[in-house]
Amino acid sequence: MTTVTVPTIPQRVGLITGELVAPLQKGYLGDRSHAVAALARLRRGAGKEFSQVPDLWGLADTGALHDKPKDGGRLLSEDELTRAEDAVHIALTLWALHQQSRRKGMHQPDRRKSPKGLGAAVRRLMPPGEIAEPVRKRLVRAGNAPDLPALAQRLRDIVLLLRGEDIELDYALLAEQLYHWQEPGGRDAVRRAWGRSFHAYRDPEDGDGPGDPATPADNNDTTDGIDSTDKDAL
Repeated sequence: MTTVTVPTIPQRVGLITGELVAPLQKGYLGDRSHAVAALARLRRGAGKEFSQVPDLWGLADTGALHDKPKDGGRLLSEDELTRAEDAVHIALTLWALHQQSRRKGMHQPDRRKSPKGLGAAVRRLMPPGEIAEPVRKRLVRAGNAPDLPALAQRLRDIVLLLRGEDIELDYALLAEQLYHWQEPGGRDAVRRAWGRSFHAYRDPEDGDGPGDPATPADNNDTTDGIDSTDKDAL
């Protein structure tokens, strides 16, 4: 008998986000007018919550969040739906900001040999083999955000840096993490994931190859080396 694996709610949020970004990214890179116009509108919502930008309601079809999944999952509760809408909205608008004026796709899937998580992306902003403290503290500040609006704004600042260096990010994964961040106890888990992604990244020119986790910092209990008590970063 075949066992059907039902995606978790964060996974569903990530899948929906990827399904929304993919055609827009393809259309933008193909210079399709509807996609170019959509990105221009979405960028205005970067760093803001879903409820703050009613002008964007309906621009991206999030109807799948309201439907009962065909895989056997359940309908989302009101609280879960709010978290999901905010996670999708923040990820989608940040991607639109990231994609602006770039001729390659800034949303790329995270893979072991080609990591595209937030921590790895921030690490790529630094010179190989060095830790740039001002950049590291950007990630620390995001991890220490007191609420979702602050997190969205701090992620916006990071995305602007990534755009300047043409560094890609997995926005489906980010949406999944944004949902999890809003759950009880989720912040620590997301911070840990960002920290591990940061420390596990290896520059392709290094001997260890990208994505091979081989650093003692992965065993730390301080967000895997991104210390959540770093007062200078607050």
